[in-house]
Amino acid sequence: MEISFTRVALLAAALFFVGCDQKPQPAKTHATEVTVLEGKTMGTFWRASIPGIDAKRSAELKEKIQTQLDADDQLLSTYKKDSALMRFNDSQSLSPWPVSEAMADIVTTSLRIGARTDGAMDITVGPLVNLWGFGPEQQPVQIPSQEQIDAMKAKTGLQHLTVINQSHQQYLQKDLPDLYVDLSTVGEGYAADHLARLMEQEGISRYLVSVGGALNSRGMNGEGQPWRVAIQKPTDKENAVQAVVDINGHGISTSGSYRNYYELDGKRLSHVIDPQTGRPIE
Repeated sequence: MEISFTRVALLAAALFFVGCDQKPQPAKTHATEVTVLEGKTMGTFWRASIPGIDAKRSAELKEKIQTQLDADDQLLSTYKKDSALMRFNDSQSLSPWPVSEAMADIVTTSLRIGARTDGAMDITVGPLVNLWGFGPEQQPVQIPSQEQIDAMKAKTGLQHLTVINQSHQQYLQKDLPDLYVDLSTVGEGYAADHLARLMEQEGISRYLVSVGGALNSRGMNGEGQPWRVAIQKPTDKENAVQAVVDINGHGISTSGSYRNYYELDGKRLSHVIDPQTGRPIE
């Protein structure tokens, strides 16, 4: 099984996803009521908008969605010490580490994206993310020194992580004992795609699902129109809309530094870390 993250890269524009389930115009056909299911996962919120399902089925579906997302979180979280990912991170072993097929696929896809971006997307930057206080560890009380940054950079690098696929078992292997993988960059996208697959398995052909800033869709909304989403302007001073787009059965994902940041020593520090410099992007 190979995972395809159906995501549009909007990171550079620092955009933010907000849902807009229905197009504000008269429907050409009889409108179908849209059921909206919501919950929490991965430190954020999930949402599923589904036309034409009854109350009994929606309750059953919400339970299935939450169960699946809880399992995804238990797989990928760096905030749960007993997650599958953290067990690998905490291990000092350089031997092949058995993982699930899903984990192997996620890491394989991430390594491929990392190679295509010349390392700009690097899932091994966990030590730097933690150093700057954007992981499970506390924010620093002062700007990290260059010596601290260099020490953490020495623990990173895509070349130090390998996926091994065998017929009945998959493995991750690191050649640095302190290598620390952080899948936050792809976690929401994976979970949204996974939700879309759940919809298909349930025989649902019209839906809009989202996890945090990542979403996936299929079919038309309750008005028989394409699903539409509003993308917020990248500013912390207003909630104005930058653009509204028809996603037409595709996925989209947004991320930005204008919300997830803190200020220290007079500097505004973004959660997006540049693997080359070891510092937050400016």
